[in-house]
Amino acid sequence: MNFTLHGIAVSSGIAIGHAHLVSHTSLEVVHYKLPKRLVDEEVARFDAALMSTREELAALRANRPQQAAAEFDAFLDLHLMILDDEHISRAPREMIEREQCNAEWALKVQMDDLVMHFEAFEDAYLRERKTDVVQVVERVLKALIGRSGHVPPAARHGVNMILVAHDVSPADLIQLKPHQFSAILTDLGGATSHTAIVARGLNTPCVVGLHHARELLRENDLLIVDGAQGVIIVNPDRHILAEYKLRQSQFEQDRQKLKLLRTMRATTLDGTSIELHANIELPHDLAEVKENGATGIGLFRSEFLFLNRDELPDEDEQFEAYRAVAKGMKGLPVTIRTFDLGADKQLNGTKRVASNPALGLRAIRLCLAEPKLFRTQLRALLRASHYGNVKILVPMLSSVSEINMTLQFVVAVKQSLDNEGIPYNRAVQIGGMIEIPAAALMINVFTKKLDFLSIGTNDLIQYTLAIDRTDEEVAHLYDPLHPAVLHLLAHVIGGANKAGVPVSVCGEMAGELAYTRLLLGLGLRQFSMNSAQLPGTKQRVLTTSLPDIASLTQKILRADDPMKIRELLGKLNA
Repeated sequence: MNFTLHGIAVSSGIAIGHAHLVSHTSLEVVHYKLPKRLVDEEVARFDAALMSTREELAALRANRPQQAAAEFDAFLDLHLMILDDEHISRAPREMIEREQCNAEWALKVQMDDLVMHFEAFEDAYLRERKTDVVQVVERVLKALIGRSGHVPPAARHGVNMILVAHDVSPADLIQLKPHQFSAILTDLGGATSHTAIVARGLNTPCVVGLHHARELLRENDLLIVDGAQGVIIVNPDRHILAEYKLRQSQFEQDRQKLKLLRTMRATTLDGTSIELHANIELPHDLAEVKENGATGIGLFRSEFLFLNRDELPDEDEQFEAYRAVAKGMKGLPVTIRTFDLGADKQLNGTKRVASNPALGLRAIRLCLAEPKLFRTQLRALLRASHYGNVKILVPMLSSVSEINMTLQFVVAVKQSLDNEGIPYNRAVQIGGMIEIPAAALMINVFTKKLDFLSIGTNDLIQYTLAIDRTDEEVAHLYDPLHPAVLHLLAHVIGGANKAGVPVSVCGEMAGELAYTRLLLGLGLRQFSMNSAQLPGTKQRVLTTSLPDIASLTQKILRADDPMKIRELLGKLNA
């Protein structure tokens, strides 16, 4: 029977293949009481399952594929941290001894309690982490009952297979060797889920949030997966199949052509040079940055060095990481953001309870509240500036007083390095992120204090529209084309250009092809994005004439009707 499923598109591309349904461990475990003489043996069985799971995760980390997303190590660290949580590692053991119950039941009871704690979080991203808890428990249960995932023989022999699962963890995704699958489909998950991020890193078409795909699809069903539209066509007729084979072929041809642009300069048809930089999380992302022809690092998210660890990175560890990137880019600009911790990214042992973490003690606010931590990072950054073109970017600034305090910290750290005779670039540039409406409205003041600016559109849109884009109940209201957002962008870019201060966009808008010409028309000349998005953006730049888009851009700014704005945007991209 031919039918269509719709889900959330998280990784583009077109795949055609046969469904392979992967079972997930049932959490409806049995409950039985043990004779007292068998309790110690049951505890030992539980401990062995924990050890087996820990070794399995450690092995996955040690054999991390090069094409895996940069955050993959952090995902595994998070799962290891959950595994070591007392709810998972200690409480079930105590319950087995106290109630003489089986290990599976004790683990399930404690998992339910931990999930309940996660569901109490107001932050949508944190609530979604309950999925990680369930995935870790499922892994331990598999160890307890001797089950594990498997790759079907057909996949090993080159037949195009499409993975269909109720849910799959990032670790399972790697373990099942997803490069042998043409696409990945899951009932659960959202655009910010870890599985989605890993799939994007693997360049594998992926659709999540399908709800009932695992129940509706049958083993070996022929599927077409449109990863860009979030559409699954089940058992297509020969006409639809032929059409999508042509689309698939064209998609692959286009991707190969884009690779030829790697060494070309990004210049518009009228001769205006555009800088295309890359966003990275960790030093080992450099290979992909160079492969895609980035002319600099526009955003090095330094907080990923701090996450999911008990011991914070000291000055030397940070210095080595920053220096490696600076030297690796061989004189090209490397913009390193001071740690953007707080909200959904917490230091171990320093979690704070806040009614609205996104508006609480985070980013530069946390830096200024933790001066020792901030000085340590600034020392490492300044030391690294001696080895390359390092720039320091400060997140979530909202006032001149925060800028002044930050600059005072920099001056003090420079003085301490001078006293110790440690070299650094005395002219290192200090920039600020514009991601709070207050900062956008005060752009004329910010340009007087800072050397450069970077617009974080993700947060700027979220704060402007008072919408949590990770909350599925209001995510549809998150709109980069809202007139208020466009006016703020025009105000910031225009104000920075007038003052002669370099300005870039490093949020998701920078890598969205639909917005490239609009941002160019607003006066943007520097973009920073995920490395994989660079070739497509460069092609769009190479085929754009700034004089030709000027009039349409101004019409978009004058429009207040959402439908009219999208109509004009369509003409801009025609």
